[in-house]
Amino acid sequence: MDVIEKARIRITNWIDHSELHQKEYELFGDQMEKAGKKESSIHIMEMAALSARGTECLRLALKSLDKK
Repeated sequence: MDVIEKARIRITNWIDHSELHQKEYELFGDQMEKAGKKESSIHIMEMAALSARGTECLRLALKSLDKK
C-alpha cells in the first residue's frame, strides 16, 4: 500500500470521526440551551460550526488526492 492509499484511509477515518464529534457538539449545544445556558450553547454551537469547516477541509484534501 502506497502513501496515497494510506492517506485516503486516514483522511476518510478522520472525516468519519469529525462528523461524530460535530453531531455530539450540536446535541450538547441544544441541551445547554434547553438548560438555560445560552452563552455556553452559543460557544458549543460555534465549535460545531468550526468542526464542520474542518471536516470540509478534510473532504477537499481527500478529493485533491485524485488530482494530478
